[in-house]
Amino acid sequence: MSSGRGEGRIRRRVALGTAVLAAAVLLALTGPGTASAEAATGGCAGRKVRSLSFVTGRVDVFKSRGYVCAMAVAKHIGARKTMSVSVKARGGRPDRDKGRYTHHAGPVTVHAGHRCVWVTGRIGKRGVSSGWILC
Repeated sequence: MSSGRGEGRIRRRVALGTAVLAAAVLLALTGPGTASAEAATGGCAGRKVRSLSFVTGRVDVFKSRGYVCAMAVAKHIGARKTMSVSVKARGGRPDRDKGRYTHHAGPVTVHAGHRCVWVTGRIGKRGVSSGWILC
């Protein structure tokens, strides 16, 4: 009778080991590039309307129902770098995020309605400024 219980334990351990192995393989296959792609799109709602590239990265700008959202995404993920991103609707206050991050700054969101917005982003010593856009 005890041999039946032992076989059940072994089956459960094999199943658990198989699940852990499958999860490890999936994580290895997705790698860090996928994490940055998720970070770049996972933080802002809406559709991407602009991508402002510069030497050390890019600023992605999204729009949804009168709101504008932006994220600064580093070209090279790894060591912590000073990063910042800012969005300002004409006549309004800017929303900013600044700190030392490994892959992105933001998301930052403002209600723009039908007003123009000014977006800036910086990664390390390089950055970009949009001027008034989405007018």
